[in-house]
Amino acid sequence: MKHLTVLLRNPHFWLLLVYFFLCIVLHYAEFLPFIKVSVSSLIGLERHSVERILFLALIALGGFAFGLRGGLIYLGLAFIAMLPRIILISSYAADALFETIIIVVIGGGIVWWIESRRREVGRREQALLKLEAVRRELQSYIQTIRQNEKRLSVLHSVTTAVNQSTSLAEVLETAVDRVREAVNADGLIIFLLEEETNELVIKAHQGISDRFASQVNRLKIGEGFNGWVAETGEPALIKDSSSDPRLSREVVREEGTVSQYIVPLKSKDRVVGTLCAVAYSERQFMREEQQLLMLIGTELGVAVEKAALGEESKQAGERYRELFEKAHDAIWVQDSRGNIQAANQAVADYTGYSIEELLGTPVTVLLRPEGLELARDIRRKLLTGENVKQPYEQTVKRKDGSLATIMLTTSLIGEEGSPPVFQHISRDVTREKLLQKNLHLYARQITRAHEEERKRIARELHDDSIQALSVLSRHVDDLITSKRDGVRMKERLGQVRKEVDGILSRIRRYTQDLRPPTLDYLGLLPALRELVSKLELQSGISSAMSVTGDEHHFAPEDELMIYRLVQESLNNVWRHSQAKKVNVTITFGEDKTSVEIRDDGVGFEMEEDMKFVQAGKIGLAGMQERADLLGGVLYIYSRPGEGTRVVLEVPSKRWTA
Repeated sequence: MKHLTVLLRNPHFWLLLVYFFLCIVLHYAEFLPFIKVSVSSLIGLERHSVERILFLALIALGGFAFGLRGGLIYLGLAFIAMLPRIILISSYAADALFETIIIVVIGGGIVWWIESRRREVGRREQALLKLEAVRRELQSYIQTIRQNEKRLSVLHSVTTAVNQSTSLAEVLETAVDRVREAVNADGLIIFLLEEETNELVIKAHQGISDRFASQVNRLKIGEGFNGWVAETGEPALIKDSSSDPRLSREVVREEGTVSQYIVPLKSKDRVVGTLCAVAYSERQFMREEQQLLMLIGTELGVAVEKAALGEESKQAGERYRELFEKAHDAIWVQDSRGNIQAANQAVADYTGYSIEELLGTPVTVLLRPEGLELARDIRRKLLTGENVKQPYEQTVKRKDGSLATIMLTTSLIGEEGSPPVFQHISRDVTREKLLQKNLHLYARQITRAHEEERKRIARELHDDSIQALSVLSRHVDDLITSKRDGVRMKERLGQVRKEVDGILSRIRRYTQDLRPPTLDYLGLLPALRELVSKLELQSGISSAMSVTGDEHHFAPEDELMIYRLVQESLNNVWRHSQAKKVNVTITFGEDKTSVEIRDDGVGFEMEEDMKFVQAGKIGLAGMQERADLLGGVLYIYSRPGEGTRVVLEVPSKRWTA
């Protein structure tokens, strides 16, 4: 019924139906009263050939209009319409039948040809439709590939920035710019976790207003959408921000934010921030976009961890550099070829070379042949893992040609697979070795000096005080047995008294030499003034003392050492200098106190530093020892014929309140 309705609505059906009846009318025109002449007779034909050809046209039109089935139907109708004339009317039945069969065959052929053409066209149209479908599918694939390429490009650019950039801010800005474009987001925000406050802080954003960024900044863990993601470590898709129960700040609704997709930034299974894609209209983030955001989140987590490690490494490097440069021990680093790559100031101090001169210099410049052999043996043992007894002693050549003795510790540093690098930590023990070498001689000299001092005291007591006391004893005995009168007795007692006073004075001088009472009762400056005055009184050398600056006090034992040092220096002036004048100057500065003893005597040839003991100058060695105990420095300047200047500098840390 449906097909019939469609057929009846087809105008071709009605046109062909009219054409069919017209063909019938023309084929049987002689039997119709209103048509007297047939079409064939008009052109001189008597067998109705034209009418049959018209039926052939009907068959062809039926095939064109309705296909094979329609053409065959019209073929059948045409044959039925022509059959009565063949059987009942035509005088040439055989010829009419032949023509009719020819018409049917040709009509059938035409219908078949039309159907073949229709089917060919249909196949072509189907092929074109398939090609169009394939084209559309290919375009879809190409678009998908391009989108994937775009996402991969974004991922690659972020990964490259993470691997190559040393600035976390630069990595975050690159990520915000590229990711927003890749996922077609209206806005993008990156929060990082601030460990001190345990808050999420915005470090980069794009596509959102500054007002919105400032008001959603600093989220507590668990607060809002990003806080929830940071707390759970799971991504979140928010279809409608205004109706989601996790909404914590009204500014999100005021901003017009609708959909969000938030992923955690993770490093070693620890959340270090969040990445938030924002849409101002409701949208469903595609699976590929979600995957891209997750991958970007992982890369940014690595970047945050890398930045933290880089900052720690930088701080550690700065601390190491500071320790390296300011270390009292000499430190240098050399490569496997023996060239110095780094050295601190302590190395420059004891070698005499500047740091610039040392860099790139082979260690052969600093070591003697036997030292080079020892260094090679140490490096060989370190490379083979053998046990090395450290620290070990090594001798270094200074720039001026002198030798320094150092205690050296060598270690193998550097990463596995890289060329070996050796670090040396050394301490200059030249002074200690020299002191150790001179210790026995110094002890013998000191012992000898003590014995000489004891002999001197014993000799002076024997030759002076004891002799005087013996004489005094005889005088007393004489007085006891004498029968002199009172006047002579009184004179004699007066002489005895003078002798007793002289003995007491000399004994007092001996005791003052051993321990000056003025130092205990009045302090350092009065004791030094007394010492200077006594020198002038006893030796006749013009002596003067001056003080500048505000006086500072020292501990009693320090004042005694300063006193003894000045005393020894003045004794040397009296005994050896042949000076006519000596000046003692004491200067109290802000960071040190200096004592200077200057004379205009004959002077002497200075020995090399620390050679006082070998030269037999025990007094100078004792002065040096006292200066060391004070934590100060002793300078002695002298040349033959130019006098002598002794300077003691004591640091302010030795002062007392």
